[in-house]
Amino acid sequence: MSPITPALFKFLRELKENNNRPWFQENKSRYEQQVKEPLLQFITDFGAYLPEISEHYTAIPKATGGSMFRIYRDVRFSKDKSPYKTAAAIQFRHAAGKDVHAPGFYLHLEPGGVFAGCGIWHPNTKTLTKIRSAIVDHPDLWHAAITDDAFQRTFTREGESLKRAPRGFDADHPLIEDLKYKDHVGSAELSEEEVCRDNFLARYVALCKTASPFMQFLTESLGLAW
Repeated sequence: MSPITPALFKFLRELKENNNRPWFQENKSRYEQQVKEPLLQFITDFGAYLPEISEHYTAIPKATGGSMFRIYRDVRFSKDKSPYKTAAAIQFRHAAGKDVHAPGFYLHLEPGGVFAGCGIWHPNTKTLTKIRSAIVDHPDLWHAAITDDAFQRTFTREGESLKRAPRGFDADHPLIEDLKYKDHVGSAELSEEEVCRDNFLARYVALCKTASPFMQFLTESLGLAW
């Protein structure tokens, strides 16, 4: 039985309509029971299968400093002062990663927008240069990863791109469009109903295994163990 239930999405819908501290405090027990505890259980459950994918990625069932994203927004530099996120999310990142910008497997749970993700989002310049250099040095491995039949059928590659060739890379390189990417991520659209089904854990494990060739290339391009 999936620990994720329709109650999670009901709570998030209501939070979107009542994104303020008094409402959240009044409903905090619902957050704990319907969002936090189910996601921590899912992280624990998935962690048992993660070594089948990679022994170097982690599943840490903690709401702070673990695999689960905090519900609280950082509003210090934002015009939007809404205090809470209206989506729940999990990232299973590499053991060497310190934050959301590390390579990882991802699960996004938002009313009307549920998806599984993989890859690396908004890496810093040093990290991005390593990935670009790996693409140039190992074009066959990169091509095999992104054209893997199962990966292409399942994931849509997304991310921001530069308008021009990145500094230090040939504008006429046959993989120039890939070299322009500022993010290297893939997403697989899901539904609320799907993530609440009894077989969703197995489904998510299969999705992460499908993403493995892509993830292995990115991981090893950074000099990290896969």
